[in-house]
Amino acid sequence: MATTKIEWTESTWNPITGCTKITSGCKFCYAEVMAKRLKAMGQEKYKNGFELTIHPEVLNEPYSWKKGKMIFVNSMSDLFHKDVPIEYIQQIFKVIKENPQHVFQVLTKRADVLRYYDSEGWLEWPHNLWMGVTVEDKTVTNRIDLLRQCGARVKFLSCEPLLSALPDMNLKGIDWVIVGGESGRTPRPIKEEWVIDIKEQCQKANVAFYFKQWGGTNKKKAGSSLNGKVYKEMPVIIDSL
Repeated sequence: MATTKIEWTESTWNPITGCTKITSGCKFCYAEVMAKRLKAMGQEKYKNGFELTIHPEVLNEPYSWKKGKMIFVNSMSDLFHKDVPIEYIQQIFKVIKENPQHVFQVLTKRADVLRYYDSEGWLEWPHNLWMGVTVEDKTVTNRIDLLRQCGARVKFLSCEPLLSALPDMNLKGIDWVIVGGESGRTPRPIKEEWVIDIKEQCQKANVAFYFKQWGGTNKKKAGSSLNGKVYKEMPVIIDSL
């Protein structure tokens, strides 16, 4: 487990590292930049850079973390990458189930793979696993429908980096929406009206709305205030695990 600056979680756990780009949201992947930096620093775990690599040696780590936390699984990869064996995903799900003191958050851009594995009955959903999909622009809103069909108890969207308006989303069965602008040296723009529209959609659907950041070249200075208010809502679903 590693601490993280990702505001909507507390720690990260990476039994997989590396990935490949599939949509526009991947263009300036923070994980790719970080992986290359860690490789240059000589970190053994990142000797392959951003090539997809599984790390079975870290599978048992959560058993030693006694204090309950929110844990983002595979912040440096995508659990449902086509080259990750289903048996390895099942092992990760088993570890999650056997550590109910934590909430594990999984986020994917490969909702089609997620849906396929679930429809085949290959995934046994732990009560403490929150499943999310990235919805960065209007071309990938079909991921919401695929997510909605899976068996996860808690379902969420990460609209980050938000690259277009997302009007008329069907938020039925969705518990949480995270929104954020792109950051880095050459961030693509985000428009205030896009964020406001998503917030209003969430309010109408009674879905928790979390505005992470405006982003930009100086995301700290840009902040996360929307019309003078900070929105950091979390889904009110934490019950007995």
